[in-house]
Amino acid sequence: MNNSMISPSIVDLVKKAGDRYSVVVITSKRARQIIGGAKPLADIDSNKPLTIAINELDQGKFGYETIKEGSK
Repeated sequence: MNNSMISPSIVDLVKKAGDRYSVVVITSKRARQIIGGAKPLADIDSNKPLTIAINELDQGKFGYETIKEGSK
């Protein structure tokens, strides 16, 4: 899989989040926060909430917690 044209690449995002599903969930929740009025944490040339959220995840601008299914 060659993602050299996409920045940040999905491979880099998966390394940070754990899997593709987590990347989608984390970035979509952050994008909803931005749509709801939260201040963007990354300085990029885009006004699209999802693009901002993806770059924030790549730059480590926010924290998140993952919960493993079946763990108590």
